[in-house]
Amino acid sequence: MLAAASTSLSTTIWYTIRATGVVALVLLTATTVLGMLSASRVRTPRWPAFAQVDLHKRATMFALVFLGLHVVTAVVDTYVNVGILSVVVPFASPFKTFWTGLGTIAVDLLLAVAISSALRQRIAARTWRALHWLAYACWPFALAHALGAGTDAAQLWMDAIAAVCSVAVLCALVWRIGYHRTTREDADRVGATTRAVPVRHRPAPPAAVPSRPASPALRSTGAAPTATALLERDPR
Repeated sequence: MLAAASTSLSTTIWYTIRATGVVALVLLTATTVLGMLSASRVRTPRWPAFAQVDLHKRATMFALVFLGLHVVTAVVDTYVNVGILSVVVPFASPFKTFWTGLGTIAVDLLLAVAISSALRQRIAARTWRALHWLAYACWPFALAHALGAGTDAAQLWMDAIAAVCSVAVLCALVWRIGYHRTTREDADRVGATTRAVPVRHRPAPPAAVPSRPASPALRSTGAAPTATALLERDPR
């Protein structure tokens, strides 16, 4: 009975490893696509900015949860020896060293992004932005790990999931590059129209309005006219 229970537990863990790995890959794909769309300022009346940002955060959180379950079940599994050191040290696992190492790199990159996002208010914006770019590098490592180390890589449904994830990320990347190029061209166009005009093309300053000549009393004394002076000029 103990042997049967142990076998059942091992089977449950094995299926959990596979399921959480696939779900984590799909959620990581959604996180990557939403991040690119947010950076590209994709907005619609039914898709406001705050909803997109909130969905991006929630997808990232769920991706971390399923990734954590995938890592924990892989370590405690007794069917294969993954090794606890391989959770953070790439290529330290005796089980499919290369493909498992790629998964470890994906985990490290995603943790760096998650930690930097949690400390966003405490670090410089440039540092946070540089660390956040690691999210784009995390996805290909995760996909390669799923196809290389996963036992379901030969299944048609897994190939379909990998293909859909790849097309989604590729389309979002093309959109992101196109938006960046358009933004740069617009900035260059605005800069060209607002650039300082050379001196030879500058318009001449407006002519000064001639002032009324001062009275002889003012020209001689330089003081304001008195009542007596005004009466002398106008005997009325």
